[in-house]
Amino acid sequence: MLRLQKFLAQAGLGSRRSCEQLIKDNKVYVNGKLAVLGTKVIETDEVTFGGERVLLKTADLKVIMLNKPRGVLSSKKDDKKIKLVFDFLPKVQNEPDWIAVGRLDINTSGLMLFTNDGTFAHQLMHPSFKIDREYLVRARGHFNEQKKKNMLSGVKIENEVYKFSDIVPGEKQSSNQWFSVCMLTGKNREVRKLFESQDLEVSRLKRVRIGPIFLPSTLREGSCMNLTESQIQELQNYGK
Repeated sequence: MLRLQKFLAQAGLGSRRSCEQLIKDNKVYVNGKLAVLGTKVIETDEVTFGGERVLLKTADLKVIMLNKPRGVLSSKKDDKKIKLVFDFLPKVQNEPDWIAVGRLDINTSGLMLFTNDGTFAHQLMHPSFKIDREYLVRARGHFNEQKKKNMLSGVKIENEVYKFSDIVPGEKQSSNQWFSVCMLTGKNREVRKLFESQDLEVSRLKRVRIGPIFLPSTLREGSCMNLTESQIQELQNYGK
């Protein structure tokens, strides 16, 4: 028997707190009746959200990686008929749908992780888990030590503080320069905003690592592969 909010979180509907809010907002039904906080469910109960049944998760933990191409949305639904990351994932029958561990904006390529366990997905995305992400960036403009210091100490943008945990300048190509940057958060367009705040224009952005998981150089754009049991264990234990 599970508390309803925990069950909803495991099914991938959000964190436990956000699932509690779904219940408070009268959006969840159990066996045809409006659910309330404190409700507990068992395998035979029928839980519905948005008119669709939410199934109890019974599958073993699985995690896959995708090398996301540019021009692809990190979303499940799109009215403009743009290609979605989920179009590249293997189809599963009689198992929970894939849940994205965070997102990449449409113009960013590289490593994305997906799992069949909603609780695990939200654990990885929660700031308290302190899982770092590494990106390769190509940017145009003048870079100096002061700008590096600014981006490491933190820059206030739109009433939020953005910062890198590490930044390593790399090869210069005419007016462009490559950088390797790391950060502990995954806010929307965070890398681009930080560079733009220092008058540096990002022309290429690729995520190459999430915690202990690196994007293999052999994995083609648009291709995915399963994480091994040892890789999943590394991910579970990362930062502990």
